Amino acid sequence: MSTWLDRRVEIITADITTLAVDVIVNAANPSLLGGGGVDGAIHRAAGPELLEECRTLGGARPGEVKMTRGYRLPAKAVAHAVGPIWRGGDHGEAETLASCYRRALELTEAHGYRTIAFPSISTGAYGYPIQQAARIAQQTVRDYLESSRAPLHVIFCCFSPGDTRVYEEVARELLQPRT
Repeated sequence: MSTWLDRRVEIITADITTLAVDVIVNAANPSLLGGGGVDGAIHRAAGPELLEECRTLGGARPGEVKMTRGYRLPAKAVAHAVGPIWRGGDHGEAETLASCYRRALELTEAHGYRTIAFPSISTGAYGYPIQQAARIAQQTVRDYLESSRAPLHVIFCCFSPGDTRVYEEVARELLQPRT
């Protein structure tokens, strides 16, 4: 299933590790050395070379993004974004989450890539409410695309149909042309 929001943004339900795009974003933990959920799936699919490269990066703080090769993934590169742990919303979580999306887009553009797929960062084990996270993700992407001249194509890759519905609801509100 795929929902096109405009010529540059789409929402799909899929396993992000199967996408043949330039960049997939990993909802990483601060060590960047793998874990559960999307992070573990990406590390397993990419093979041990990804872990070897991640060991050289020195980890990352919440809101930071570091780029690696994609190795055995169909994607050329992986942007490892460390999202915030939800602590009620009054501890800078929204700004940290927005930074993940913005930095991943900046790195994608800086490396000359054109397509990027995002999972729903921080909404799994980190507990960020999906409705709020989807709004931040889509608003940040929209603002970036409006200010960038880069011909980027952005995919929000949801793992479940329920998450896809939430992203589509938020998109109807946020990603329609402004009047």
